[in-house]
Amino acid sequence: MSRDYVSNESLDPRDSAPEPVSGNRHMDRCDSSRGQGLGSDAQDDARLTSERAPRTKADRPVEPRKPYEFRGRTYTVRSSEIETLAELGKFRAVASEDLEEFRYYGEKDRIRSDVANLIRQGLVAEKSIPHSDTAPRGLLTLTKKGHQFLRSTGTVPGNQATHYGFTKPREAHHDADLYRLYHKAVEDIERHGGRNPRVVLDFELKKRVFHDLAKFGPEKPSAESKQEIAEKHGLQVVRGKIPLPDLRIEYEGRDGDMARVDLELATEHYRGSNLAEKVRAGFSLYARAQDAPGLRRVLDQKELTAEILSL
Repeated sequence: MSRDYVSNESLDPRDSAPEPVSGNRHMDRCDSSRGQGLGSDAQDDARLTSERAPRTKADRPVEPRKPYEFRGRTYTVRSSEIETLAELGKFRAVASEDLEEFRYYGEKDRIRSDVANLIRQGLVAEKSIPHSDTAPRGLLTLTKKGHQFLRSTGTVPGNQATHYGFTKPREAHHDADLYRLYHKAVEDIERHGGRNPRVVLDFELKKRVFHDLAKFGPEKPSAESKQEIAEKHGLQVVRGKIPLPDLRIEYEGRDGDMARVDLELATEHYRGSNLAEKVRAGFSLYARAQDAPGLRRVLDQKELTAEILSL
C-alpha cells in the first residue's frame, strides 16, 4: 500500500501541504449536543463518574481538566486528551473507531467526552471522508492550532515528527490505516522487550532519501552511490530502486540498542512485481484477513517465501 518508492525517475517528494480543515459541520454537531451531556467539563465528568464503575485496566477515575495558557488563550484539557493529540499528530489522520479501540480500550463515553472537548476548542477537526472501496469513514486530525498546542506541551519527543490537516481522501485513509498497522506491530515489539517506539511515516523517509539523491542534480547517481544512500537510511536497493515501507517503527531493544522494523500493508490490489519488491526489501508484510490468501498465491507464483501477518 506504499504511496511511493524511490527510483531513477519520478523523485518529487509527496506534497505534504494539508488542505484547510474547518470542521464546521462537526463543530456544529458538538455544539448541538450540549443539551445531551457533552456541553461542559462538569457535565462530562459527572456523567462519566456516575454512570460507570471501573471495570478494566484502562478505567480510572475521571481526572479534572486543567487550564493551559498558550498564545494568549486558555485551553482546558486533561492528560488523556493531550495523549490523544499526540496520537493524531504522529499519524496525521486516525479513524475514530480505531482511536476508540486502541487508545480508549473501547470506552465510548470517555472518547466522546475527550474528542468533543478537543473539537470544541478548535484543537481537533473531524471529517467523514469517502472511501473508494468501503463506506465513508470518520477521521480525526489535528488543526494547525492543535499541532502548535501539542508541541508546546513537550509531550512528544523532539525527534518524533508530528503532522496536521487532512490531505486527499486516498492519502488520509492511508494514514489512518497505518495507525491500526502500528498498534498490531507494537504489540509484538513490546512483547519482546522493546520500548519507546517512534513513528516514521513513508513520506518522511521519502523526503530524507530524496534530499540525498537530489545532490546529484540532473545526473543519475551511480549504482554504488544509490547503494550508499539506501544503506544510510536503513533501506535496500532492489532492481535499481529503493523501495520505501508504509511505516517504520524505531525503538529501544531489550538491551538498550536502537532497533527498527519496516512494515508494509499489502492489499489485494498488489501486483506480483510490487509484492516481490517489498519482500526482497525485507519489509514485514501485514494484510487484512480477506486479502491474505490472494497475496500468498502471488508469493507462490513468484516462488517467494514470506510471512503475511494478520492486521
